Amino acid sequence: MPKILNPLVAQRQILAGKALVRQENLSVISVAGEDRLTWLHSLLSQNIKNLTPRQSTQACLLDPQGHVEQLINLVDDGETAWLLVAIDSAPALMGWLTKMVFRMKVTVQDRTAELQIVASWGKPVELDVPVVSWTDGWLETAIGGYRYGQKPTEPWNLVLNLIPAESLSQLEASSEWGSPEALEALRIAAHRPTAAEVDAKTLPHELDLLASAVHLNKGCYRGQETVAKVHNLGHPPRRLVLLHLDGSGHTLPYVGDTVALAADFESVKGRITSVGQHYEMGPIALAVVSRNTPLDATLVALGEHEAISGTQEVIVPMDAGKTVDVPKLPRLLMGGKK
Repeated sequence: MPKILNPLVAQRQILAGKALVRQENLSVISVAGEDRLTWLHSLLSQNIKNLTPRQSTQACLLDPQGHVEQLINLVDDGETAWLLVAIDSAPALMGWLTKMVFRMKVTVQDRTAELQIVASWGKPVELDVPVVSWTDGWLETAIGGYRYGQKPTEPWNLVLNLIPAESLSQLEASSEWGSPEALEALRIAAHRPTAAEVDAKTLPHELDLLASAVHLNKGCYRGQETVAKVHNLGHPPRRLVLLHLDGSGHTLPYVGDTVALAADFESVKGRITSVGQHYEMGPIALAVVSRNTPLDATLVALGEHEAISGTQEVIVPMDAGKTVDVPKLPRLLMGGKK
């Protein structure tokens, strides 16, 4: 194993494009066959059928009520679609895809054992063998998407490279390496949600995933009705926030910690989903809180440690959704009165 840089030093090296990061929390599933793009298009929330070779995108697999079951990073190389998903949820995705094949000309395989996922910054890695790379387009709103919050100001130029396992030693000898924790802090600062922010109740609107993983002008996928209804007529019940944490106690909260109002610990508002130590911002976290949590309220993370306070940076605003202004029906004249 190569020497891993100090996380704060590694963040600067990552941003400079000089350090790589192993991503052992991800699995790789391949979908081959001539029907692969139209088949995936029918199952997922993104426009897949029009992908061009080497084009990257992101998609959700939703349940019938519109909750996020899977958050999928996807790139097609012209012959095979490569799906990168959280390692804990990969077996469920494999099972679902296998059940949905029917008579479609597709072949679904779990390729995690033969491929290593390595994160680079700004450009794919270069090796003596062909490398398939997924480029994250988070900083720009995808075609057919919609961003509720402001475009992130922090950089986020992540590239995930699928490296044959036998070729990893070539990279280990020629590159500097950072830890996943170093990259995690950069992700949090850039407001980038991943599967870490997803639970059984998550709607894509709550994490601003309509900007990257949902095409609002396509239809015929499971959960579409909820996506359209919340976006056009309603508001998501929760919203993603970045918390700038008090670092005076030299303690970070834990993922899963309860988030409450600092003025009233009994007033629970949500949970911590990701935590990091940023080289400039200091301790930061992502949290999912109830939509009506006051924007100016100081929040606290409560767990098996002292209460850690934090101020909010808005990612998904309170008024997200309800993009269609439906006029009220005129009141009917009653009793002949005018």
